[in-house]
Amino acid sequence: MDFSELAIPPGSLGVFEGQAMKLMAAWGGEEEMRPCHLVFAADNGILEEGVGKYPQEVTTLLAQNVAEGKAAVSCFCACNGIPYEVIDVGLASQEQVGRNRKVRLGTRNFLKGPAMTRDEYAKAHQAGREAVREKALLGVNVFSFGEVGLGNTTTSAAVLCALSGVAPEFAVGYGANPGCHDVLMRKRQVVAEGIRKHSQLMDSPQDIIRCVGGYDIAALCGAMEECAARNIPFLLDGFITAVAFACAAKNNPQVSQVALSSHLSREPGMKYALELGGLKAEDVPLQAGLALGEGIGAVLGLTILKTILYTARHMGRMEEIMGKMAQSC
Repeated sequence: MDFSELAIPPGSLGVFEGQAMKLMAAWGGEEEMRPCHLVFAADNGILEEGVGKYPQEVTTLLAQNVAEGKAAVSCFCACNGIPYEVIDVGLASQEQVGRNRKVRLGTRNFLKGPAMTRDEYAKAHQAGREAVREKALLGVNVFSFGEVGLGNTTTSAAVLCALSGVAPEFAVGYGANPGCHDVLMRKRQVVAEGIRKHSQLMDSPQDIIRCVGGYDIAALCGAMEECAARNIPFLLDGFITAVAFACAAKNNPQVSQVALSSHLSREPGMKYALELGGLKAEDVPLQAGLALGEGIGAVLGLTILKTILYTARHMGRMEEIMGKMAQSC
């Protein structure tokens, strides 16, 4: 597909044109979009440090809501015929939600020690890879990712700061607590303390996630690396997926070649995470103030790309218009 042949001014589809071309480059040509949305759910021990206003039990309820088709992202997927799955990699509940890949009942409080062991990191990372691998074998050719987990804007900010050297003041946002200045200040303090505590242990993205991250971030990282290994494009959602992307791209630069952004989260660290992974913030298609998680921005991105691909296949060509003009003269 050559966008320069379409009956539109060159480049007039903006960033969507570039994304469609990147999608087709990963596929090696034109294909019908066969998407799947994966939501990784996990709890974070750091929540006990006052970095959020909701109790930990809420994470399981939110994940159940997604799995039962009652969440926003479930409705977005159903409306657009996109299959989705919730993958429990660490909810702090004995109850299974979605696919059971539970590593542990939530991570540990990283102010008291590493958030997870090396073995636990490996299990969460492998769960992400396996989820992509299984869907790819069923014919999925593009993924979108989301997450559910109270406290994960704190873990994501900690991972980003440790990975990039950005100060917490520039990377930590309100998360699910808009306008709660006391929570914001506490989150910044917790992130700074966590990085100081584990600074000698964090020599790689894997070590950083293990020390101050979450099982959802580890699983997302694995899923993205599996996409790169199979040359399958994927769409990011918000801040948490962007931080996982930055880590995955650090591990394997090929990840950047198949990654597509969808929207720019309200979290201040979002731009840093995208650019750390090799995506430009100015090329993000949607800037709608979304801050839900679950992956609604990524699903919207899929629907836009599907529309762009359909349009490019079916709209008229400039050559046809010029031919008609010549005939009328």
